[in-house]
Amino acid sequence: PPPPPPTALLGGVPVAAQTAEPAEPASPQAVQATSIRLAAVADASSGVPHRVGTPRLPTASYSMVAVTWRGTAEPRVAVRTRSGRAWSDWRELHTLHEHAPESVTAEPAQRMQRSGTELLWVGPSDGVQVRMAGPPAQGARVTLVDPGTLPSDTRTPAAESAPSAVAGVGQAPQPKIRVRRAWGADDSWRSGDPVYMHRIKMAHIHHSAGTNNYTRSDVPAIIRGMYWYHTQQLGWSDIGYNFVVDKFGRIWVGRAGGYRRPVRGAHTLGFNHASVGVAALGNFDGTRPPRRLVGALVRLTAWKLDAYGRRPAGYSWMRSHGSDRYPEGTRVRLRTIDGHRDTNQTACPGDHLYGRLPEIRRRAQQRVDAF
Repeated sequence: PPPPPPTALLGGVPVAAQTAEPAEPASPQAVQATSIRLAAVADASSGVPHRVGTPRLPTASYSMVAVTWRGTAEPRVAVRTRSGRAWSDWRELHTLHEHAPESVTAEPAQRMQRSGTELLWVGPSDGVQVRMAGPPAQGARVTLVDPGTLPSDTRTPAAESAPSAVAGVGQAPQPKIRVRRAWGADDSWRSGDPVYMHRIKMAHIHHSAGTNNYTRSDVPAIIRGMYWYHTQQLGWSDIGYNFVVDKFGRIWVGRAGGYRRPVRGAHTLGFNHASVGVAALGNFDGTRPPRRLVGALVRLTAWKLDAYGRRPAGYSWMRSHGSDRYPEGTRVRLRTIDGHRDTNQTACPGDHLYGRLPEIRRRAQQRVDAF
């Protein structure tokens, strides 16, 4: 049986816990999360008499952290975490307002409709402190996620290649792809059926903005945690990204519905239609993306775009469904492989990965032209 949910009090703050069964019935540990309400706290060091947040709190073990709230406010959020006796530096948590489904079409079964920050992988931790400033955010709380461990996390998952009938002559070949069961997806967390598009015109490149210091066996847990957070906290129907690429050059399926099909994601607000969303695991604001990660992006985008007759080095016209950069109805000429910042007010996918997009386009085009 799964372990019981945590029921302790953290620094006098009541804890609400949620658990969910993972995909593998033999799993020794289920995904667990602890939710802590944020309240006004004194913070003389900042020059602000009071702000919303928490004091330093001891916690049960966790490895991912995010903050959610009700409404559309975009507060400034920072977090620091404790591992053993050492506290980390303060780290900003970016809001996910620009990573989202369009409310009228993509996610028909939204259940919670909360706003939130990115889910940050911090590794094994046992304490947390949060600060929130800026516009008031109602019902704010910090969520600490332990994505659990599965036997498959430490095994090398099998990767699928396209059958010969799918990879036809004159088409860039499908790269090796690890399907949802490889990271322990629990389909009971999804709500509603996948939404399919008529075609794919472009690929949006993102970064997860979390740490770059993860191991091979951490990756399934990171994706599992993202999936739980997107569905059980933000109320999306599934994980937002169609694909996830790690620093080891491995490609993982995100959204359900058939990775060879045009599944609509929830990754680029206003531009989810006719596009595929790919998240690179890591933060590339100040770090160069690894060679193997870049190579995986080349192989994936060449295959996915060539299947719909799109030129990776070309341009595509898209009509915005409403973003913070392009009002609804605006026709925009975008690179067929673009960065998230090209359509929304965000730093994603980080300066260093964004700077590699010309190379990714060129190499993906060369791959398409070679077949």
